[in-house]
Amino acid sequence: MLVAGIDVGSLTAEVVLIKDGNIIHYVIMPTGSNSKKAAERALDSALHAMGMKEPDLDYVVATGYGRISIDIADKRITEITCHGRGAVYLNPGVRTVIDIGGQDSKVIRLNDEGKVFDFAMNDKCAAGTGRFLEVMAQALEVGIDELAGLSEKARDTVAISSMCTVFAESEVVSLIARGLPREEIARGLHQSIADRTAGLVRRVGMEELVMITGGVAKNRALVKALNEKLVTTIIVPEEPQIAGALGAALLAQEELSS
Repeated sequence: MLVAGIDVGSLTAEVVLIKDGNIIHYVIMPTGSNSKKAAERALDSALHAMGMKEPDLDYVVATGYGRISIDIADKRITEITCHGRGAVYLNPGVRTVIDIGGQDSKVIRLNDEGKVFDFAMNDKCAAGTGRFLEVMAQALEVGIDELAGLSEKARDTVAISSMCTVFAESEVVSLIARGLPREEIARGLHQSIADRTAGLVRRVGMEELVMITGGVAKNRALVKALNEKLVTTIIVPEEPQIAGALGAALLAQEELSS
């Protein structure tokens, strides 16, 4: 039995393949301007790596921002459900999932059975998301992968008053022009995202254990700021970006088994 989970977000597309109950391969690639083509490329890449083709697939579940455009999908399931399912597979004790993606962020609370009990989502603007961090990194003239390291060098924190991407970018440019250390500005940006995310956590009620998923989970400075804000130790999976696609693949497996 071969199944696939496809998660197409605004910035990246992920595919996870599960064969006979085991994860055999996964792929992460940029979404680009066309979510449908991104899903097709990611799936083809994953299958090709394992010497397989589309007809070999028994079931496909699609999730994420671009799930409606994925023609090959047998079923489409919301990312809330898929991220929750993927997180519980990675650690059965997880009860709170923080997912920070390219264009939105969400907090999912799970019940004792590992199913979604409640959630809160910020999808009105890019504040506190991967896109927000990309824009701020550009304003600070560093690569997105360098942002965490820059923040860790700070001796103090420069508070960022705006979380709107456009206004925050202008604020950062102004702070740089005033001669304030970029390291302290970077730290302030991470603190502001942690504050906003903690607000979502409070809306649903945090329960241990807490896991963070999504590409932003790779930013160790943000994870540290969240740990301090929530007074906990957040679990970061080995590959946090595939949680949604993994959950989709697991649900595809369950569809065949039911």
